[in-house]
Amino acid sequence: MKELGLINQLPIIRFTDNGAYLGLSDGSEVLLPKNYLKGEEKEGDLIEAFIYTDSEDRLVAVTDRPKAILDEFAVLEAKEITSFGVFMDWGLLKDLFVPNSEMAKPMVQGQKYLVRVCLDYRTNRLIGVSKYREFIYPAPKDYLPGNSCEGLIFDKTDLGYKVLLENRYEGLIYANEVFQPIQIGEIRTLWVKKRRDDGKIDLQLLPIGREKYEEGAEMILKLVQEKGFIPLHDKSDPEKIKEMLGMSKKHFKQCIGQLYKAQEIIIHENGISLNQD
Repeated sequence: MKELGLINQLPIIRFTDNGAYLGLSDGSEVLLPKNYLKGEEKEGDLIEAFIYTDSEDRLVAVTDRPKAILDEFAVLEAKEITSFGVFMDWGLLKDLFVPNSEMAKPMVQGQKYLVRVCLDYRTNRLIGVSKYREFIYPAPKDYLPGNSCEGLIFDKTDLGYKVLLENRYEGLIYANEVFQPIQIGEIRTLWVKKRRDDGKIDLQLLPIGREKYEEGAEMILKLVQEKGFIPLHDKSDPEKIKEMLGMSKKHFKQCIGQLYKAQEIIIHENGISLNQD
């Protein structure tokens, strides 16, 4: 049944006290429970619904959208740990089950993990798989330095933050280049630093080269315009700069140097003010 695990446009075939039955491509029907109906639907209407199995392994349709559909990845929170696997919160009434055999490492309740939604062909059930490397490919060579891309932050290691690109490539933001908060599970615009020989991508949070400093300078200028004065200067403690601006001291000094040369700011011994001339 090709609709399982996907979001589909399905016609209403008939109504019952329990809800509406939607027609499937193989001629069978699936129930959309009445709590998902607005009360204004009629036979023949197309309903956008996600198809999966309920707690009794019966096919069911819902209008809720899961955090990932079949063959997609998402960062999900471990909700319940059992002796045979872990139930993950994927945004639906029934949690997504990750069997022990499909787990990359033991999970901890409340922690977030990268999980792919897969079909278990033995049981015809949707399951989660955290052994993500089986689905990762070398990135194409058009991932060139300076290019921007969207990335899903999915793990933190001593080396840095792991990133999923286009649902199939892996990237890394090095820990010593992170000067702003990053949350596991967030999607960010990132910039390619280098494509490595193994096909993985080194990434960074800000554009490469001069564009980076222009963007940072714009942020500092906006802050000075709003506050009139900020207590940071070229001899400030790096941690104070990172806390207030989310950037390294080197980055900060180059940004204020640009603003000073452009006569946008005045650099004092105790901070920076706007140049009113």
